[in-house]
Amino acid sequence: MPWIEIIAPDEATGRLAEAYGWQAQRLGRPTEFTQLGSLEPEIVHARLVLYKATENTSSTLTDRQKNLASHVTSAVNRTPHCTSRSRIKLRQLGIDGALLDAVESFRYDGLPPEEAAVARYAEKLTRDPGAVTVEDIEDLRRAGLGDHEIVDVNNQVAHLNYTNRVANGLGLLSEVADDFPAFDTVPA
Repeated sequence: MPWIEIIAPDEATGRLAEAYGWQAQRLGRPTEFTQLGSLEPEIVHARLVLYKATENTSSTLTDRQKNLASHVTSAVNRTPHCTSRSRIKLRQLGIDGALLDAVESFRYDGLPPEEAAVARYAEKLTRDPGAVTVEDIEDLRRAGLGDHEIVDVNNQVAHLNYTNRVANGLGLLSEVADDFPAFDTVPA
């Protein structure tokens, strides 16, 4: 249970009902995270627009790489809700439990080089953004990422850091069930 008042989907009107409905087109309902902004409907809408944009970029970053960046970010921030959602996605993308445990312990040696580079960058940008240097970008390039992909991974991490702070800061500390349709949360 969040620590603040939320407006339930069946009580939403106007812009909030519109935003809830947008996400519900794919998922059947708005997520708990989406409802955290319900007292300010324009924020709910803006968050969904940003979510859709960051998930649907035109770079060649794979879904696995994007979700790995998101997962590392959420694990560093100790955000149970977001970590559990990205864990579901990574399992569906072929990462087994042992490798997920290693990633959640910030050990990346079992990952392919490009994924390890993404994970290292996500961890550093989350833990100490002021310590990121051109060498961290060069590490991504050496792993085969181009500048478009680097912008994409940067946005994944930045977006999840924002999302994690909203969730943790307002008490969304639950984990989602293993059968949660995590890929259906992005608005259509």
